[in-house]
Amino acid sequence: MTNVDIATAFFEACETGKGWEICKSWCVEDATFSCQAEALADTITLASYADWMKGLLTPVPDGRYKLTAFAADDERGTIVAAAEFHGTQTGPGGPVAPTGKSVVSDYAYVMQFDGDKISHMTKIWNDVHALRGLGWA
Repeated sequence: MTNVDIATAFFEACETGKGWEICKSWCVEDATFSCQAEALADTITLASYADWMKGLLTPVPDGRYKLTAFAADDERGTIVAAAEFHGTQTGPGGPVAPTGKSVVSDYAYVMQFDGDKISHMTKIWNDVHALRGLGWA
């Protein structure tokens, strides 16, 4: 399995809410996470992020992604995936009662590898735009 295959499998599992139990097979045990967005300010492990994504699909049960770009930088051991998140808050569990509001939110994953495992991921995302779209901010 190539790093592109690993990144693709991780991205698909994470974005469809499989959580860390499934996502961890493509990552080092203590993989780190960063994101310059207030909604994820306290999320510093990839395990926490994968489970956060799983939890997001409760209030946004139709949450799905549209992949817009995928690129490998072999020299730096990095793979980048860019996508749009689409979803409507119709389920319970959000910060407010279901709003019925929808959002399309652009984001990117920058996945760094240590050998054949993801060791760190940075998410580039405008959380204010996404949360306003869902009626959460």
